[in-house]
Amino acid sequence: MSATTILLIDDEEMLRLAVARTLELEGYTVLQAATAYAGLALLADHAADISVILSDVKLPDGRGLDLLPRYRALAPLAEVILMTAYGTIADGVRAMREGAFDYLAKGDADDRLVVVVDRAAEKARLRRRVADLEKKVGGQYSFAEMIGHSPALEQVKRTAQQVALTEATVLLEGPTGAGKELFAQAIHYASPRQQKPFVAVNCSAFPKDLLESELFGYKKGAFTGATIDKKGLFEEANGGTIFLDEIGELAPEAQAKLLRALESREFTKLGDSKPTRVNVRVVAATNRNLKQEADAGHFRLDLYYRLSVVVLTIPPLRDRLGDVPVLAEYFAQYFATQLRQRALLIGPEALRALEAYAWPGNVRELRNVLERASILTPPGQPLAAADLPLEIQLAALEAQIGPPAALPPEAPADPADNDPRLLRNAEKHHIQRILQECGGNKAATARVLGIAHTTLYRKIQEYGL
Repeated sequence: MSATTILLIDDEEMLRLAVARTLELEGYTVLQAATAYAGLALLADHAADISVILSDVKLPDGRGLDLLPRYRALAPLAEVILMTAYGTIADGVRAMREGAFDYLAKGDADDRLVVVVDRAAEKARLRRRVADLEKKVGGQYSFAEMIGHSPALEQVKRTAQQVALTEATVLLEGPTGAGKELFAQAIHYASPRQQKPFVAVNCSAFPKDLLESELFGYKKGAFTGATIDKKGLFEEANGGTIFLDEIGELAPEAQAKLLRALESREFTKLGDSKPTRVNVRVVAATNRNLKQEADAGHFRLDLYYRLSVVVLTIPPLRDRLGDVPVLAEYFAQYFATQLRQRALLIGPEALRALEAYAWPGNVRELRNVLERASILTPPGQPLAAADLPLEIQLAALEAQIGPPAALPPEAPADPADNDPRLLRNAEKHHIQRILQECGGNKAATARVLGIAHTTLYRKIQEYGL
C-alpha cells in the first residue's frame, strides 16, 4: 500500500469527504482544506511530504487555474490535478500548458479518479528520485566536500565559489593530480547551470586530427567513415558546462573554432554549411604556463585572453602538507568501503612519513598509495612506515637526520693516505656508522652514501657488516 500524501482542496464538504475516503481506501494519506488560503497554508507546512495536489478550480477565495503557479512554487516536485464541475476544453488546455498533470470533471467514476491520482503519484515519486540523485551528485562535487582546510586551498575555494555564480570563463592552472577537474565540477554544481550537463574532455586523449570533430561534431559524408551525423561534445553540453582539460593540446584549427564558439556561441561542424548555436560555459585546465606558451607562439594569444577571464591556480599538495593527514584518513575510509573491509589504521610513523614527502604526483599519488596500502596491509595491522614506497621512506629519513653532509675540504696530502689498509678501515667504519643511523635500512643507507644498492651489498659482504 502506498504512503503517499495527497492534498485535497475543495469547498464542497460532502464531495471532499467522499473523494478523501476513496483515496484513503487506496492507502493514501489525505490532507483536506476547504479554501485556497487553508490549502496553501497546509502546502507550505507539508511541502516535503505532499506528492499530489487535487484542487477544485472554483474556490471561495480563488480559482484553481490562477493558483496553479503558487502550488508549483511551494511544492515544485508535486503534481497538480485540477477538478471542476464546469470544465471547458479551453480551461483544460490552459491547465495542462501551465503545468497541471490532468484536468478532471467532478462526478467522474472513482476508478477514473484513482487511476489519474496513481499516475500522478508515480510521476511525483520519479521526480523526487531524480532530485535526490541530482542533490547527491551536486553534494559529491561541492566545495564543502573538498578535503582539506589549508589556507592555500581555502583561498582558491572562496574565489571559485564567487566565480561559480557568474557566467565567466575559467582557466584552472596547476600540476597534474592537484584536483583541477574536481574544481571544475564544483564550479558547475554551484552555478545556475547545475541542472544541465557537465561534460569533461581530456584534450590530450585524442589525436589532434580527431579532437576537432569530437568537440564540434560532423555531418554525414564530411570525411571517409562519416556515415551518420554526429553531435559534438559542445552540443552535448548545451545549457551546461564543458570542461576542457589539457587545453594546451588543442590543434591550431580547433583553437580557432573554440575562439569563435566563445565569442559568438556558435560553430560550424565539419561538412556543414550552417553554423550551430550553443549556450555553453567553458572551464579549461592546463598543467603548463599557458601565457608563456602563448607568448612563445605555441598557443593563440587571443584565445588565451578569452579563456583566462578568471585564472585559478590549484595549489600542489606539497604546498598544503597539513592536509595530508585528513586526506589519508578520507582515502582509508573510502577504500574500506570499496573493498568491504575495516578501514586501514595509519600508524604514527607512517603518518609522519606521509607528511614528510613532497608528493610530486599530488593528491592522485596519495590516493594511489592509500589504495595499495589498503589492499596489501593485513587486516587489523596498522600501516607502518616500512610498508610505504621506498621514496616516501627515504623522504622521512632525510627529514629525520637531514641531507647527507657535504664532504670536508681536502686536507694536505699525507703519505699515510696511500696505505690501502687505512682507506679500507675508514670506509668500513663510515658505512657501519651510516647503517646504524639508518636503523639498518640498506636502501636508505645507499641513498645517504650516494652509491648503488648493489655496491652497498658488496661492501657489506666484503667488510662482514
